[in-house]
Amino acid sequence: MAGAKSDHALERLVFFSDAVFAIAITLLVIEIHVPHLEPGESDRAFLIALVELIPNFVGYAVSFGVIAAFWAGHHRAFCLAGRFDGRVVFWNFLLLAAIAFMPFVTAFMSAHPGVRVPALVYWGWLLLTALINLRVNAMATGPRMLGDGVAAEEAAAVPRRSRSVALAAATALVVAMFAPIFSPLGMATVPLWRRLLDRMSAPARIEAEAKAG
Repeated sequence: MAGAKSDHALERLVFFSDAVFAIAITLLVIEIHVPHLEPGESDRAFLIALVELIPNFVGYAVSFGVIAAFWAGHHRAFCLAGRFDGRVVFWNFLLLAAIAFMPFVTAFMSAHPGVRVPALVYWGWLLLTALINLRVNAMATGPRMLGDGVAAEEAAAVPRRSRSVALAAATALVVAMFAPIFSPLGMATVPLWRRLLDRMSAPARIEAEAKAG
């Protein structure tokens, strides 16, 4: 029943989600294939083979950090949830489907570094994932699921952080249109977007605190 308290349902949802996140983040490294070199190749040949894998290493690092950030946000949101709402299941499955697809788009972009279409596919998918993640976290910290005794500002901070990730992904997508090789730098704007969103929400927080006082 929507809105009904069910610790067991919440636990199953969280445990299943954690498993998908863990599998997806592990599969990233499987897409980095060990270079094939003939026996007796020189040290230089081995070094060149490793250098050629640098785009794969970069893609792995970026996607590992992104998936870890999504998991952290999911964990933070559901730690504040105290009641199960069946409506979140659909959106949570969409999020997990998007996360599970990350190894493919990572491998696609890494195999074609600096190429516009693979970069747009990657960052477009990441933006879609971030928007679904925002929806899930907003539901988990919304009135139908929020645990008793959780401060309103603490709950509001979770989706606000999720918005900063979505805005950073959108920034990376825009950069990818013009300079695909630099698109990963868009994710470095997360702290800037978070600070801006915190500043924009400050007047509302002050007004709410004044009314509460």
